[in-house]
Amino acid sequence: MSDPVENTPVSDVPQPATTPPAEPVDSVADAPQGSAAVDADATGLGGVVADESAVSVDSSADVAGEASEPDTDAAGPAVVVRAPSDIDPAEFGRVDEDGQVWVREAGGERLVGSYPDEVPSDPLALYTRRFLDLEATVNLFEMRLPTLSPRDIDQGLKTLDESMVEPAVVGDIDGLRERVAQLHERGKARKEESKAERAAAKEQALAERTAVVEEAEAIAAQDPARTQWKNSGQQLRDLLEQWKQLQRQGPRLDRADEDALWKRFSSARTKFDRHRRQFYSQREARQAEAKAKKEKLVEEAEALQNSTDWGPTAGAYRDLMERWKQAGHAARREDDQLWARFRAAQQVFFDARRANSQAVDAQFRANLEVKEQLLEEAEALLPIKDLQATIAKLRDIQDRWDEAGRVPRQDVSRVEGRMRAVEKAVRDAEDEQWRRTDPTTKARAEGMLGQLEDSIAQLEAELEQAKTASDDAKVKSITEALETKRAWFNQIQGAVD
Repeated sequence: MSDPVENTPVSDVPQPATTPPAEPVDSVADAPQGSAAVDADATGLGGVVADESAVSVDSSADVAGEASEPDTDAAGPAVVVRAPSDIDPAEFGRVDEDGQVWVREAGGERLVGSYPDEVPSDPLALYTRRFLDLEATVNLFEMRLPTLSPRDIDQGLKTLDESMVEPAVVGDIDGLRERVAQLHERGKARKEESKAERAAAKEQALAERTAVVEEAEAIAAQDPARTQWKNSGQQLRDLLEQWKQLQRQGPRLDRADEDALWKRFSSARTKFDRHRRQFYSQREARQAEAKAKKEKLVEEAEALQNSTDWGPTAGAYRDLMERWKQAGHAARREDDQLWARFRAAQQVFFDARRANSQAVDAQFRANLEVKEQLLEEAEALLPIKDLQATIAKLRDIQDRWDEAGRVPRQDVSRVEGRMRAVEKAVRDAEDEQWRRTDPTTKARAEGMLGQLEDSIAQLEAELEQAKTASDDAKVKSITEALETKRAWFNQIQGAVD
């Protein structure tokens, strides 16, 4: 059997040297033989056309006109495309008595190949199979059209247009061309949709990037004195990673928008870093100043630690403590070291003062025993019976009290309070005696007694008259007044006596 020859002069057809060529010579010279697969590189559709395992048409399609099932065992995912037309492609072709292969189109018949030697038993099988491959390419493009980018749509349509120019196939070429024309319209609509989708995606991406920038600017605008630098710094680093992720995964923004947003984001980070450096620089300066003040306070404290001037030195340490609180904070490690020295100096002084107080208190306990005995003597003078004798005894007790000396500090207020109570009782008794024996006071009281006696006598006479007149109201009134006058009289007379 000889191979078919494309529509070219017979003299131009290459003759076999030893054996006939394995493939026919036609307008699709590079199409694979014995297979209905359409190779992506052969059709020029690139990513639009799947590999041989993804798009296939059964080799018997020239008879049955049906597409085979996708090869699910292939490495890549199977792509289901539209089945070929039910019309037998062979109906659109014929082979004449000279072995020439013709295809029928709207404009008439066109020569697509020939068999210069022997015509095979099914001369149209090769050409119908190629038609099915071409139809599969159109089906695949149609199926993938909703997901293609505008660039892939243009490239795919261009390749399909080129493949429709006098293809060396047998089948309903006019029908395929009509479908390709329709795909041009659908492709145009799809590009408009894609344009709108890109615009919406770009707008969303712009909003997301803007949100990142605004959050970064809010962090940078914080009051440095209240900023948590570690947490805020981590937030800015997270925002930078978020920016990078949006940049990698999202649509590309317009250069002007992206540059403007990045400039704002970068400015916010720079501002934050500047504020952080200023904050730590100022803090270091304050810490250095506080350190110098506290070093001086430590020197003063250490200079006082061996003093035995207990009262004034204790006051000086209290003053040093107040100045320490006002000095501010140095760096933590240095502050702790200075505080340890300051406390150690204080401890030396107060330990020495405590030891001295304990020694003095031991000496004063004997004095306490003497004063407690004197307190028993003094308190035995009460209540006062003979004022002059009591005064003499109390003075003797007071003299011995002063000679006894100091007592322990914790007992001072107790024993002094008991002695003051006895002394107060004696003073009150003296004051009362003076009030009663004062000549001026006594004369004034005697004059008042005379007046009261006259008043009482007059009230008694009026009372008798009221009783005689049986005037009960007047009797009651005079009786009450008479009782009051007599009470005053008795009180003043007792004071004079």
